[in-house]
Amino acid sequence: MKKFLIVDGNSLIHRAFYALPLLSNAQGQFTNGAYGFTTMFTKILDEEKPDYVVVCFDKDKKTFRTEQFKDYKGQRKPTPAELATQFALVRQIINALNVVYEELDGYEADDIIGAMVKRGEEAGFTNLILTGDKDALQLVSNHSTVLLIRKGISELEPFDEQAIFDKYALKPYQIIDLKGLMGDSSDNIPGVPGVGEKTALKLLHQYQTVEGIYENLEELTPKLRSKLAENRQLADLSKDLATIRTDLPLEIDLSRYKSSAPNYEELLKVYRELEFKSLVPGVLDRMAGELEKPVMSGEKREVVPRVTVLEDRTSLSNIISSSGTGKKLAIYTLHQGNYFQGDIVALALAFSGEESYVIFLADKEEEEKRQILQTVFSGAPEKKIVYNGKELLVMLARHGVSFSGEFSDVMLGAYLLDPGSSAHYSLEALALEYLQIPLLAKEQAEEDYGIRVQILWQLSDLLERKLKEQEMEDLYRQVELPLEKILAQMELAGIKVEKAQLEVMSKELEAAITLVRSEIYRQAGEEFNLNSPKQLGVILFEKLGLPPLKKTKTGYSTSAEVLDQLAERHEIVAQILEYRTLAKLKSTYVDGLQPLINPETGKLHTSFNQMVTATGRLSSTEPNLQNIPIRIELGRRIRKVFVPETENNILLAGDYSQIELRVLAHISQDPVLQEAFRADQDIHTRTAAEVFGVPMDQVDGEMRRRAKAVNFGIVYGISDYGLSRDLGIPRHDSKHYIEQYFKRYPGVAAYLEAIVAEAKDKGYVTTLLKRRRYLPDILSSNYNVRSFGERTAMNTPIQGSAADIIKVAMIDVAEFMQSEGYRSKMILQVHDELIFDVLPEELSSLAQGIKSRMEQAISLSVPLKVDLKTGPDWYQMEKYQVE
Repeated sequence: MKKFLIVDGNSLIHRAFYALPLLSNAQGQFTNGAYGFTTMFTKILDEEKPDYVVVCFDKDKKTFRTEQFKDYKGQRKPTPAELATQFALVRQIINALNVVYEELDGYEADDIIGAMVKRGEEAGFTNLILTGDKDALQLVSNHSTVLLIRKGISELEPFDEQAIFDKYALKPYQIIDLKGLMGDSSDNIPGVPGVGEKTALKLLHQYQTVEGIYENLEELTPKLRSKLAENRQLADLSKDLATIRTDLPLEIDLSRYKSSAPNYEELLKVYRELEFKSLVPGVLDRMAGELEKPVMSGEKREVVPRVTVLEDRTSLSNIISSSGTGKKLAIYTLHQGNYFQGDIVALALAFSGEESYVIFLADKEEEEKRQILQTVFSGAPEKKIVYNGKELLVMLARHGVSFSGEFSDVMLGAYLLDPGSSAHYSLEALALEYLQIPLLAKEQAEEDYGIRVQILWQLSDLLERKLKEQEMEDLYRQVELPLEKILAQMELAGIKVEKAQLEVMSKELEAAITLVRSEIYRQAGEEFNLNSPKQLGVILFEKLGLPPLKKTKTGYSTSAEVLDQLAERHEIVAQILEYRTLAKLKSTYVDGLQPLINPETGKLHTSFNQMVTATGRLSSTEPNLQNIPIRIELGRRIRKVFVPETENNILLAGDYSQIELRVLAHISQDPVLQEAFRADQDIHTRTAAEVFGVPMDQVDGEMRRRAKAVNFGIVYGISDYGLSRDLGIPRHDSKHYIEQYFKRYPGVAAYLEAIVAEAKDKGYVTTLLKRRRYLPDILSSNYNVRSFGERTAMNTPIQGSAADIIKVAMIDVAEFMQSEGYRSKMILQVHDELIFDVLPEELSSLAQGIKSRMEQAISLSVPLKVDLKTGPDWYQMEKYQVE
């Protein structure tokens, strides 16, 4: 018997949308509903293997039922914007699956399903109805079963005639009578007021139908009889509204719904655009099964490339020489261990998309290895394609090999196209995302490496084309790629650390921790595990009686936020906060830094991460030098251990002054804000004068502190609640400050409103150098999620532009230092600050050149300002004035 799968498209996509968290692709298109629909639908297709299949949709909200009863489904909220755009995606996916969908003016998907069920039964088919709507239970028969979606979209509950009887003691046709009596709040079907499911079932068990009940009203209790008698019209209307129509003005030719193989190429294209990465391998497997040869599937199908193993430098040189100088060379590098201490063990090369060359280096002598690397990276061809260029540059430098010519970095290009990706930019992930190629390890290493270098070759052109389309080619070529070389040099240079001083600080902190711990135990009246939230919660909220402000699944919350609010209620809370601060300083920084010191150089060689933050800011790891606390004295003192390479050298720091506020003045074109910066006024004092309505010379320290919080809060889209919390003031005061700020700086207010509107329209915002950040959250129906998206839209062009500026400055300063032959080194970048290890005789001219180039990195409508400091270590830095 033929099997006919009939799918309620509207029901399935709604269930999927609400069951899954909001998902989106790099372009900001919401995809969670479409993804959930696809996974459930394809799963059913695989499990049931129907002979015929159709998906049914509502076409419009206006149907014969709304004409019959204007309040039908009238209570439903409008479809969320995040979901509305996904119906077109689902139809696109259905088309690619070679499945037909149906919709009809004036009717609901339920009615189309009913018509399909009737036609299937007439043809002698077995019907399977996939839906999350119990209304479909009325269509069950000995030839038709409902697969009811449960638990979001993860489970199905089959309903045949017996299952309906077991659950309701009703026959399928009585489902509409049940709705006629009890109504349906989800569809706004009224039913009989005062008659619920229990009463309705009891009546139907005895009298079978609505009509049967009304024929026997005299047998009912006076109260129930009165309810039913007074509402006969509603009962009849409700039953009629709940009845699925099966006779529709729709020509049903079953042959149109016959199952066929998907259009795999189109399906891959759709999955790629929507970033349904988990679904791609299954499609590729089926495609591969239909082909005679293995595939590397991208925009074109290509067989696995020919791979030639090269034995020595001579054969390598011959291949490179014969390739000509005009071609691009893709280079896949395999290394073992950490890139800063590990080693390159193999290279794979490709000059085209047809043939790969592999040379193994693990068994080569150091000099031969160096010569091979020199041949590949220092000579022709001039254009090279690599993956993770910064790490490669560090490894080459350790072998004394320089990198010549122009290069492209596939990893870096992928980051710029999708800076907010939660996934890593691994070659495996990129191959799957952009080329639909699952990179599976091959038994033969040379074949594996040969495929991977071909992946690099294909990805390079694809990603660079996309960068050009999105106006980020200049950002990529002129900023991010040159910066890789500078970051590699900085990592190799490192910064010297006084290890003995760290050991002294560790002992001092341990003594301080012991004292604080003893005081906490004294106030608690007992010893307990201070690092256990459960034990701490018992002490604070049960023994000492402090109010529990928040609870977690496992008990009382003792988060920093909670403790901050309780600090004034009991001295022990402040002691606990101090204990946590001291313990973190000791474990993370003082003790944590020591094993990271390179024993050969005596330095810390932090890793600068260029491809982590969505705003484009640099970060650092092992150790994270961006997060050394500076708000407390003990934290600042940790900087004392960072010293110049030699005793005679000096540390020089160039720090952008209020760069984000200057960028805001430029972007917003607010005349008052611009005037303050052009007049070189203290911006926080100027803002305090504007907000509080006093002359600048009458602004006191507290006014300035509050104005500073407003200034930086505005950049991050702060709310009156957030500002009141930060300043410890009443919310109405913080609201007044923000309102006054916008009155005095109307250009800023206009900018913030405009950038949010632009983000909602485009789905992304850009920096001054065209760096993009996609913001799918900005259209969320959830207020908190949407508010976060709006704040991100306000801040990203400002923070991202500041990140762009300091990157340009690093490039300009590095070029200046190299061209002038300075031996001093740029060694650190922390937020808006560049730090240099400087020879004393170079200090004066170098400081002047650094300041000049940092302040001229990008031309704004207000001046950029850089403050210089020098000192014998990173802690003891004093202001330095250029001559």
